[in-house]
Amino acid sequence: MPDHQPSARPGDRTPMTDAEIEAAYVTAPPRLDGPVTLAPYDPRWPEAYAALAARIGERLAPLPHRLDHAGSTSVPGLPAKPVLDLVLTVPDPADEDAYVPALAPLGLRLTIREPDWYAHRLLRGAAGHPAADAVNLHVFPEDCPETARMLRFRDHLRADAADRDLYARTKRELSARSWTYTQQYADAKSEVVAEILRRAG
Repeated sequence: MPDHQPSARPGDRTPMTDAEIEAAYVTAPPRLDGPVTLAPYDPRWPEAYAALAARIGERLAPLPHRLDHAGSTSVPGLPAKPVLDLVLTVPDPADEDAYVPALAPLGLRLTIREPDWYAHRLLRGAAGHPAADAVNLHVFPEDCPETARMLRFRDHLRADAADRDLYARTKRELSARSWTYTQQYADAKSEVVAEILRRAG
C-alpha cells in the first residue's frame, strides 16, 4: 500500500514500467538504485500525522475534502520508511488550482500527475515532525475505489495480527533487494497486498 510515490497499486493494475514511472512525474523521478531502508514502527507517527492534518485542514477549509492517514506508518507495529502517507479526497483532483496553491505554504509540491488512474495527484514535502522524513499526500476524487481499498487494507492490518506479520515479513524481504525506483518495491508487494485484501472482504 502507499509507502511512497505513485503509491501502492493493490492489484488493480500491472506494475509500472520505468517509462511509466518517469512519465508520471512532473519533474525527473528520484532514483533509488539500491535497497529500501525501513524503520521500526515509531509510536510518534500518528502524532506527526495529526499535526500535519490539522495544518492541511486549515489551508483547505473552503474546499470540501477528507483526509486520512494510510500506508504502513498508520498501522501500529509495522516497519516502514519514515514517510507519512496521507490520502486526500477532493471533488476534482484535476482542478489543481483548488488545492495545490493552498498547500504550497506547507512545503507540499505537486510531484506526480496520473490523469488516467483515478485522476491521482501526489504532493510531496517535509513532514515537519522529527519522527518523519517526508510526507506523500495522495489526492483522489470523492468515492474513489482506490481510497476505499487503501483504508480497508489499513483497517484490516490494524485488526489482524497474522496478516500484519505477513505484510511486515514481505516488506523486510523485498526492501533488502536493489530497486531502480521505489515504485518497483511497492509494485513487488502487489501480490501479497491483493491476498490480504481478499481476506479483508
